[in-house]
Amino acid sequence: MINKVLFCATVDYHFKAFHLPYLKWFKEQGWEVHVAASGTTDLPYVDKKFTIPIRRSPLDLKNVEAYNGLKAIMNENNYKIIHCHTPMGGVITRLAARNARKQGTKMIYTAHGFHFCKGAPLTNWLIYYPIEKILAHNTDCLITINQEDYQLASKRFKARTIELVNGVGVDTDVFKPLSDNRRVAIRKSFGYRPNDFLLFYAAEFNKNKNQQLLLHSLARIRDKVPQARLLLAGEGALLENCRELAVKLGISHMVDFLGFRKDIKELVSISDVAVGSSLREGLPVNVMEAMACGLPVVAIENRGHRELVHNNFNGWIIDKNDIDQFANKIEMLARMVDVKEQLGKNGRRVVLSTYSVNHILARNRQIYQTYMGEGEVKEWAVH
Repeated sequence: MINKVLFCATVDYHFKAFHLPYLKWFKEQGWEVHVAASGTTDLPYVDKKFTIPIRRSPLDLKNVEAYNGLKAIMNENNYKIIHCHTPMGGVITRLAARNARKQGTKMIYTAHGFHFCKGAPLTNWLIYYPIEKILAHNTDCLITINQEDYQLASKRFKARTIELVNGVGVDTDVFKPLSDNRRVAIRKSFGYRPNDFLLFYAAEFNKNKNQQLLLHSLARIRDKVPQARLLLAGEGALLENCRELAVKLGISHMVDFLGFRKDIKELVSISDVAVGSSLREGLPVNVMEAMACGLPVVAIENRGHRELVHNNFNGWIIDKNDIDQFANKIEMLARMVDVKEQLGKNGRRVVLSTYSVNHILARNRQIYQTYMGEGEVKEWAVH
């Protein structure tokens, strides 16, 4: 009988963005690969794709339908491994898999940053912490992506095993520094000049991502660094609010609201500095991609940023209320090109040594092999 693996998440784009190498690898091992999530994204390396109406809100009644759908899929397919991602994807999948685990199915859950953490709202601890603590009993392997979550889970949760994997990996052959000529040419194609000082941030416009801080910081250096341009990629509920704030602060001519983009690689590679304003992060991919491209990082304090950014080495971590300090660091990088370049080189070295896709794939292979049983396991092939 052919072995089957099921990957679950709230939305299917999660797999296209972060997990295609894992789907591909299981296919190379001769396994049948299934995916269950909401959405209509086409995914390669998948034998069966189930559209399941998982919703982000725990109170959405569609999640009951998703639970029943997942339970039926699991009863029908006799999976050897189920790997779930995202908060609600992880909750509903593990609840639905209780009977499957009794039949021998192994449950792996990757926590892409617990909603409860140091500095998180009390409501997050009251709602999400008890859920994760209870569901840990239904988890064979809990994977965390940063040290803070790993330490917390190791002390407080009773999953059979708890592992630390440094994120989803960055393809350092794709995200890499450009030659000067190439950088100028791509900048020109986007309408930017060689001496523009480009600050880049890609994120949904919501309360957590906190783009307002970046706008206030830019306003502080408007006259000192007139060549600065803030590039904000993404959509979301607070987009219009941020547009209005930029006008109010007198910096609308210095801010480009780029919307949803499929050319993030190019936008990052032509920028000078990566900025991060989110209040909560697990291990932010956008920061790792920027580091891989040789950009220094200025970001506010949270566990994911702390893990990646080290003061005076590859950037700075700033207190979330210190707009002046955030602005001062950006101004310093605009004035001191040699410092900017050295911090960027340091950041790329960190990614190459710890966060590259090759490192992460090898680490996940070790975990999967634990639950795959006997037989030949082929090497990862990264293309």
